[in-house]
Amino acid sequence: MRRLSRDVDGRPAAPVRIVHLGLGNFFRAHAAWYTDRAPGADAWGIAAFTGRSPAAAEALSAQDGLYTLLVRGPEGPRPEIVSSLSAVHPGDDLAALRDYFSRPELAVVTLTVTEAGYRRAADGGLDREDGGVSADVAALLVDPVGGTVTTTPGRLVAGLLARRARGAGALAIVPNDNVPDNGAMVARVVTDLADAVDPTLRAWVDDHVSWVTTMVDRITPRTTDDDRDEVRSRTGVDDPETVPTEPYSEWVLAGSFPGGRPDWEAVGARVVDDVAPFEQRKLWLLNGAHSVLAYGASILGHETVADAIADPRARAWVEEWWEAASRHLRLPAEEVAGYRDALLARFSNASIRHLLAQIAADGSQKVPIRAVPVIAAELAQDRVEPGATRMVAAWVAHLRGHGAPVTDTRAEMLQELVAGSVGDAVDRVLGWLDLDAPALHDVVVEQVTELESASGSGT
Repeated sequence: MRRLSRDVDGRPAAPVRIVHLGLGNFFRAHAAWYTDRAPGADAWGIAAFTGRSPAAAEALSAQDGLYTLLVRGPEGPRPEIVSSLSAVHPGDDLAALRDYFSRPELAVVTLTVTEAGYRRAADGGLDREDGGVSADVAALLVDPVGGTVTTTPGRLVAGLLARRARGAGALAIVPNDNVPDNGAMVARVVTDLADAVDPTLRAWVDDHVSWVTTMVDRITPRTTDDDRDEVRSRTGVDDPETVPTEPYSEWVLAGSFPGGRPDWEAVGARVVDDVAPFEQRKLWLLNGAHSVLAYGASILGHETVADAIADPRARAWVEEWWEAASRHLRLPAEEVAGYRDALLARFSNASIRHLLAQIAADGSQKVPIRAVPVIAAELAQDRVEPGATRMVAAWVAHLRGHGAPVTDTRAEMLQELVAGSVGDAVDRVLGWLDLDAPALHDVVVEQVTELESASGSGT
């Protein structure tokens, strides 16, 4: 069976004007797809670099950078060829990276490297104690032109040094990781490393780099053999680099692009003055509802989001949560209502197996930022409604052994918190969350008791 090739399947490779770091499934379903579908795509090619493993670069190079996006919607799977990757490289190909950065026509650098890839310390700055960071600083101090670097901040600084040396002009750096205020975040770690390597670079960066903040959304699971088999049967092409995804996609950006950019708005992206209200909407309505289902609906015996939202009881919990959270969003009511409708359609899409156990992991990081702000906002208005507190109650029941298995780096400490009676467990968890309002205790205890009873009865 044949592989993809530009001669048969895609457009000619466009000139490289975008560099991307982090060649994972999400990037290929998101920023690469927007760039491929934007008008004038033949002028905006992407040179993408892998993270740790060169495997994806090798596989994609064998098919001219093309891959199949398998869009799994209620009407059935739809394969689409994406042609925007003009070149793919292993992450350690620093000669190629420096070469692209030194080209005047390079206008945009995009990133999807996960939050851990930015090597931040607890205060949000660059973690100078990180072994990779300290090695990068040492390498660039010895050889700013050719030093070997391995971290994302190190690679960006190496590229910017090459660009300054060439006098190649201004560009935009666009992180697409799920980190609040991600533009300022990447600006801080990069400028921290620049200061450590060459204090004069900081002033050049301030004048020549625009840091763009984004909010991104598109559920993109890991590729399975079933996905590859689906593409083979529908297209007659063997594409090991198939990427499954959902029909829905969202990209909200704030910032300037001094070197220009593709017309991403033509395919649905939004350029706004402030991303924060959209980040909050996603965090509370999408991620928050996911947590309600992950802890609560798994207790009812459900395994996936689609299974859970089909259960009237679980759906009612989500709707109650949305009512509470929506009261405190800084967006027009019609915008919020439309987003909720879209979420119901996405959650109901059984073609995407989004596992509740996967969403339930690391609740100690998720619950404080998803539930606590909404509960605090409700308390500030003298309200304690069950819809706002159910996520915390379901998390307590989850930690006490009900529903999805507990997978958390703080699992031992958390399970000590919830030992003993329900009342004691709730007191300790509310204290840990800094939610010590007396009005919460009885409501949450009642909800935990109800959930644990449902777990025991299998209903």
